[in-house]
Amino acid sequence: MQILESYVQGGWRAGSGAAANLYNPTTEETIAAASSGGIDFSAALAFARARGGPALREMTFGQRGKMLKTLSAAVHAHRDELIELSIRNAGTTRGDAKFDIDGASGTLAAYAQYGEALGEKRILNDGESVQLGRGARFWGQHILVPRLGAAVHVNAFNFPAWNMLEKAACALLAGTPVIEKPGTPTAMVAWRIAQILIETGAMPAGAFQFIAGSAGDLLDHMGPQDCLAFTGSSATAARIRGNANLINHNIRVNIEADSLNATILAADVSADSDTFRLLIQNVALDMTQKTGQKCTATRRVLVPRARVDEVAAELVESLNMIKLGDPAGADTRMGPVASKSQFADVRAGIDRLAAGAKIACGGSKPARDKGYFIAPTLMIANDARSVVVHTEEVFGPVATIVPYDGGADEAAEIAGLGGGGLVASIYSNDPAWSERAILQLSPWHGRVWAASDKMAEQSIPPGLVLPSMIHGGPGRAGGGEELGGLRGLSFYLQRTAVQAFKGHLDSSFAK
Repeated sequence: MQILESYVQGGWRAGSGAAANLYNPTTEETIAAASSGGIDFSAALAFARARGGPALREMTFGQRGKMLKTLSAAVHAHRDELIELSIRNAGTTRGDAKFDIDGASGTLAAYAQYGEALGEKRILNDGESVQLGRGARFWGQHILVPRLGAAVHVNAFNFPAWNMLEKAACALLAGTPVIEKPGTPTAMVAWRIAQILIETGAMPAGAFQFIAGSAGDLLDHMGPQDCLAFTGSSATAARIRGNANLINHNIRVNIEADSLNATILAADVSADSDTFRLLIQNVALDMTQKTGQKCTATRRVLVPRARVDEVAAELVESLNMIKLGDPAGADTRMGPVASKSQFADVRAGIDRLAAGAKIACGGSKPARDKGYFIAPTLMIANDARSVVVHTEEVFGPVATIVPYDGGADEAAEIAGLGGGGLVASIYSNDPAWSERAILQLSPWHGRVWAASDKMAEQSIPPGLVLPSMIHGGPGRAGGGEELGGLRGLSFYLQRTAVQAFKGHLDSSFAK
């Protein structure tokens, strides 16, 4: 059995005391253990601030970009090994493992390019300079400078590679050292990546630290220049927001939590159109990719009332074609959920949804005698405004069809009952309907994805997160924001208004 160690203060250290076991979700075999007992979290933060921060801030954006390029290449070089680890520890199919690992190395590569494009700069200007006085001598300029603390990243179990490295890419390019804490059930992939990154020697001491096991009292030692980015459940997010130390020091916190993402079919879309086929394809993909364990997966499919049976039949047919089984199998399309606790949560969630919806296929019964297997489960809401449908997120291969009357305003209103989402996707060939829907959906969503026949062949799925576009959403989705190109750096930088003689501003901060 593998013991996962933490990397703190420049060395690998095994934790003490009770450890959390990690399992193979296909066989239920215990394969690893992790404990952070005995780790001095205060010292780890101090090491990041004293060693990692100054070294990163001394580097230019271009130099940090080259560092990220080296890290990206190293992860990609170990791709096959990491895929096998993901299959074993996270229950992912080979395709789903590639989705996670390639997303991680690709995001590092994208931010490497941003850094190289910025070149020799160490700070960024935020907007143009402005005249402040009656004459032309006294001007102001907003600048973005690296903060002096560390970034603590508490990551989710579903994307152990991508979730960790998209956060790290933004922070390291901004000049901020990171302490990464992965979701424990699938931590083997993140732990091996941490080893790979350290072995490159590309990062200065203290720039990257890694916690295997519980975060312990780490948050209690954070200070006003530090920041915390969390991805996970809204219940855990609420506990984090209530941490007394974070509140007392007004520490920056970015949250990406639950999301009842909505897919909306407009009434104008015909069954023989590319747009309709794309909806069926994307919903089926969202329900089964990563066994539905994606924060961007659609959970509610809004369909005009007269077409509910038609859409349900198409989706059931597609879902029935998905081969469920051992994720190591070449023809397997969906594996188990990631852990025993996740298995129990998904089954209980399906049963709770059944109070407001009927099952079209699947259900809460285990799909195999051994392992954490749940069949793709499509449900149909009894009522468009059923409370449980708009409040219960089942983080697995589950989605619910919600009937509505077809208007853009009504669709947006029903989608908004979810309390805020990461992404809403709409399918329409009517530009006026789409424009109305986008404007009405935007206040409740971090991203709106719009399909039509004109883009169907060239589109990427709405569940795919890109480095160039923001990832996050309001309300239930956490209220946070990540990525978005250079916008992703702003969380780690301090915006300051400099007011001075224009000549000094031009010589010191000219673009």
